[in-house]
Amino acid sequence: MMSGPHAPVLLAEVIEALAPAPGDVMIDATFGAGGYTRAILAAGATVIALDRDPTVRPHAEAVDADFPGQFQLVRTPFSGLAEAFAGTGEPRLDGAVFDIGVSSMQLDQAERGFSFLRDGPLDMRMSGEGESAADIVNGWDHGPLAHIFKLYGEERQSGRIASVILRRRAEAPFTRTLDLAETIEKAVGGRRGAPIHPATRVFQALRIAVNDELGELTRGLEAAEATLAPGGRLAVVTFHSLEDRIVKQFLTERTGNTPGGSRHAPVAVDTRRPSFTLQFKGAREAGEAERAANPRARSARLRAAVRTDAPAWRAAA
Repeated sequence: MMSGPHAPVLLAEVIEALAPAPGDVMIDATFGAGGYTRAILAAGATVIALDRDPTVRPHAEAVDADFPGQFQLVRTPFSGLAEAFAGTGEPRLDGAVFDIGVSSMQLDQAERGFSFLRDGPLDMRMSGEGESAADIVNGWDHGPLAHIFKLYGEERQSGRIASVILRRRAEAPFTRTLDLAETIEKAVGGRRGAPIHPATRVFQALRIAVNDELGELTRGLEAAEATLAPGGRLAVVTFHSLEDRIVKQFLTERTGNTPGGSRHAPVAVDTRRPSFTLQFKGAREAGEAERAANPRARSARLRAAVRTDAPAWRAAA
């Protein structure tokens, strides 16, 4: 149900959660190569696709040619979901899917600077606009650098790496991905049998910071809550613990399942009604066959919920 080499993860599970049908209107908040979009369109629904990456245009044109009248692309980050949907004039949103993080297409394009596996400019901007990874590495002070390496990359040697970066950039600024990766590897003493490259966590942290990925995720979930019609379905695929923690906490709160506080402390009564009900407990993961066929699926987790008729919490707070 898709063209191109980039297979969407947990596709069958996502489509089961969304349950698209003829007449439905759904948002693919992270269009990419259009894998989820094509499967939704094949079920007869209409898709409004969102993506801030301008390089997805050829994929969108191919989808539009295959499904004329059922599809449109809006260039926006998914925090702009509510505004994008309002601009379409559609009366009801029946579903939304988010596929969080960097796409395999972006990683494969050396000129985008997302990966240290091939040399390219130190960029990492999904939209091609704003502050780049090079701007951060060459311009931020030690404290902020170490902070994002630890917070977004969960890097234990964040302070040492930040110190080495500051010393090296005083001699020459960082402009290339491999230059930064090699500097980080030297800073932590090489791989020493580690299962991942020493630069992995720093590159993840820089990408998240450049694109404000966690802030975008939070705002995107709130926008979906405000926009989905009662009975509308939400499906979110994440790839690391920072993302999954945000989605889990959001759905825990919105389904009214927030754990109580201490029995010795006053209980704060939240009078807001649950805005979602869970489709299933916990998160679903890819099966053994999909993990073997698609390495990206190994860390994927799907959470899904259905919108109730209660007001959105953000508006009610």
